[in-house]
Amino acid sequence: MADRVADIAGAAGAVRPRRRYSLLTRRDKLTLALLVGIPAAVHIFFVWLPTLASIGLSFTSWNGIGLDKIQWVGTRNYQALFAYQPFWPALTHNFIWLACLLFIATPLGMFFAVLLDREIRGSRLYQSALFLPVVLSLAIVGFIWQLQYAPEQGFINNILGTTRQDNLIDWLGNSSLNLWAVIVAASWRHVGYIMVLYLAGLKSVDPALREAAAIDGASERQAFFGVVFPALRPINIVILVVTIIEGLRAFDLVYIINRGLNGLELLSVLVTNNIVGEAQRVGFGSAIAVILLVISVGPIILYLNRAMRGDQA
Repeated sequence: MADRVADIAGAAGAVRPRRRYSLLTRRDKLTLALLVGIPAAVHIFFVWLPTLASIGLSFTSWNGIGLDKIQWVGTRNYQALFAYQPFWPALTHNFIWLACLLFIATPLGMFFAVLLDREIRGSRLYQSALFLPVVLSLAIVGFIWQLQYAPEQGFINNILGTTRQDNLIDWLGNSSLNLWAVIVAASWRHVGYIMVLYLAGLKSVDPALREAAAIDGASERQAFFGVVFPALRPINIVILVVTIIEGLRAFDLVYIINRGLNGLELLSVLVTNNIVGEAQRVGFGSAIAVILLVISVGPIILYLNRAMRGDQA
């Protein structure tokens, strides 16, 4: 009898489910869910939903008043877009803007980061001065450079001695000069941002790599481009993405100066003028926004795909 009771008790113990132990309490799990869920919901609501809505509206005709007025037109907006006269100058200006930031401003920011990484005298002061434009709003940056480029009272014309009517240079009014003048202002801000990113990356590079390169007889230039720069690959990816986004989403400076007209046409300005302007062609403006989205995201996805494949290999 006792053996039978023991067998029954053993069988009951065998079928009893084991309790799962977790290091996180129910309150911890709720906190983590809120910390992850709220930013994700905000991101989806303010980024992905408008993006998907823009893609959908690009195939419609709508004046922005009344959802019942939306009409499906297929690819008609895209066909009209390529015949839209301001589109090609705006696209060209965007690529010029991107090329200047990518091949001039970004290397210049890297150069300043390398200099400041050597802990030269007054490096904190130089770092603060170069980073100051980054913390300023683009409206303030545009106002500052409007003062610099002023035809008669501007600092640049006074330095060049071109303030008389016979040799006056209208930097922002001349359609052949104003794009380059605004790119200089944008680069002034971009250089400081890139400098800080590269400076943070250089501080994280193992000093043993440089010492090994020096022992092998490499010069400072060879050590940087052969050892240090490849070690900055994660920072390079971030900077590439940031530069492409900065170059293609340019809007504030040109809109402050002359609303993106007379040589300062950009894709972002065309989107604003068509969606918010008097015409209120929401579908047509959305088609321009989709083109800008493809141009912005396409190269980034291709580069990240190749970079990740290289890491896996």
